[in-house]
Amino acid sequence: MDGAKEIDSETLRTWLETGKEVSILDVRPIQERAEWFIPGSIHINAYDKLKAGRTDAFDGLYLNKNVPVVTFCAGGKTSLVAANLLNSKGFEAYSLQGGMKAWNLAWNTAKISFPDFDIIQFRRTGKGCLSYLIVSNNQAVVVDASLPVEVYQEYVARENLNLQYVVETHIHADHISRSKQLAEQNQAALYLPVPNQVKFEFLPVKDGMAFNLGRIKLTAIATPGHTMESTSYLVDGKVLLTGDTLFINGVGRPDLKANQEQATEKSILLFQSIRKLLALEDDIIVLPGHSSQPVDFDHIPIQTTIGHIRKNNPLLQLDEAAFIAVILARIPSTPANYLAIVEKNLSGNFSEMLSADLEAGANRCAIT
Repeated sequence: MDGAKEIDSETLRTWLETGKEVSILDVRPIQERAEWFIPGSIHINAYDKLKAGRTDAFDGLYLNKNVPVVTFCAGGKTSLVAANLLNSKGFEAYSLQGGMKAWNLAWNTAKISFPDFDIIQFRRTGKGCLSYLIVSNNQAVVVDASLPVEVYQEYVARENLNLQYVVETHIHADHISRSKQLAEQNQAALYLPVPNQVKFEFLPVKDGMAFNLGRIKLTAIATPGHTMESTSYLVDGKVLLTGDTLFINGVGRPDLKANQEQATEKSILLFQSIRKLLALEDDIIVLPGHSSQPVDFDHIPIQTTIGHIRKNNPLLQLDEAAFIAVILARIPSTPANYLAIVEKNLSGNFSEMLSADLEAGANRCAIT
């Protein structure tokens, strides 16, 4: 393995963000790719051959030798073997340091602009988590901070913004919330929807509450179902941040930390909450809390409209009884480490935490 070169996830992220030409090679078993992957990567069924030390692992692979290659696996070990083999064949090859665990925090952005405000969508590309920075008249709010605090800090500083509020749509189970830390570092007001069981100080978000931000308002809409405290936010009557209640092509799961009876009760609430949202104007843009696929470095916002969802999601054409039956029958496998993540988010104590291990894996928030 001598001579194998490595690249860290931030460098690869920057390459993709800036459009640098690069070939990205996934050498994991195919079932791991089905869970999550790097946008634009190609898969080659070479894992067993690489583990066995075979030099023919890449026979039949055709890549441009003038373009650098980045190999990746789950943790960065087998990809080192792959990079070394490719280097011996005349490629400029690098192994992704830390593998998909390290890539877990990679991100990109997209922007939506309106006359009185902008929304920047921060996307954890591997995890699918979406968070938002809303700006009006140089005042800002961050919703569902899921990336390291430095990412938001750098944007706020670069644009000379005044971060007024940090807000959550609900207590998350698939990623560590950075909202408490972000609010503290900026002396911004931290708002969390209620009822919840967090063990630190916050300001409560209640149904109908309005946040003044520059020239606009954010209005809270209670949408229980995914969790009891789940809340959506209507931005200036034009954009709806739906958290994990309503997605582009699905709805939130009602079963986490719930037995069968509780999951049924939450499904009823979810049905009612979604009906409330679908009663809004057709042209209101929906920005969800997650994507079910890795997010491309294309600067195109993940969005849809109320009208499109109402018309194109068969699940939302069902009556209440049928909706509940389908929801409970389609619940996906439980997210990895969700109990430990929830406990961290409730305690607000993120010391002695290896977030790469705790948060590894795709989100499993949606039912489609």
